Amino acid sequence: MMRNMAVRISTVILALGVSLTAYADNYTIGTGSQSGTYYPLGGTLAKLWGEQIPDFTMRAEVTAGSVENSIKVAQNKQLAGIAMGSVVLKAYQGTKPFPAKMDVAVVTALYPNVVHFMVPADSDIQSVTDLKGKRVSLGAPGSGTRNSAIAILDALGIKEDDLKAQSLNYTATTNALANGQIDAGVIVGSLGVGAVTELALTRDIRMLSFTPEQLAAISKAMPSHQSIEIPADSYRNVPAFTTAAVWNVLLVNKNADEDLVYSMTKTMFENIDTVRQNIKATSYTTLDNMQKLSGVPLHPGAMKYLKEHQ
Repeated sequence: MMRNMAVRISTVILALGVSLTAYADNYTIGTGSQSGTYYPLGGTLAKLWGEQIPDFTMRAEVTAGSVENSIKVAQNKQLAGIAMGSVVLKAYQGTKPFPAKMDVAVVTALYPNVVHFMVPADSDIQSVTDLKGKRVSLGAPGSGTRNSAIAILDALGIKEDDLKAQSLNYTATTNALANGQIDAGVIVGSLGVGAVTELALTRDIRMLSFTPEQLAAISKAMPSHQSIEIPADSYRNVPAFTTAAVWNVLLVNKNADEDLVYSMTKTMFENIDTVRQNIKATSYTTLDNMQKLSGVPLHPGAMKYLKEHQ
């Protein structure tokens, strides 16, 4: 009987060990709205890593975006996340909206996010300062869009209370703008982001441009934001506009396993052409651009790969 019990206990321990190993090797990557770029990019990376890294599986998780992803990565609730560099810098420094310094590190800079302040083509809103008193979606709670939009407005002396502000995600923002439920909407995403592309196919819209003085004020308040010129017809019938852009990054916990992060970095760059076939914005994802976000260090596993190729 004792021998049988010992066998049963050993079997339970073995089974528990297998289940724990299986659990440990199943990961998530935090993304954002399904109508943005983060979600398909996260899905592409998760599939690639699952196919190329032994005993590794990952799924893309829909989240509120950059702030949530930074927190979950720092708390080891996600192995990886995609986030705006400006948000990750705040997470690393422990400044608002974060209550304390977050244990985050960068794997690589990915591509620049373009700040889209959208209005109907026939709107009387001509500049960002005209948004006062208007119904404006600033982005979902916990998203990089909302964090960036509020910071940009603040840099220009416009408070959230000056607006009839709403907190809608990408899809809800474009739907509300299309239906006349809001006067303007903000989306911070890659050039050609799906939500804006789809809106422009069904509605006549335009983007608000920033003046050189406004862009200087934005860059002074947030060095991670730089000016960018967007040519006409980057979206259907949308005139050229001048706006701000901020790099997105792939992040992990700073204490994540070095060998695993090295493998993730190596696999991504060795298969970057496959990634680019699915996500055009990753044409900017290069070794030369890995450290585009200053102020937050690369994870040691990523740095090891970069040094091998310098």
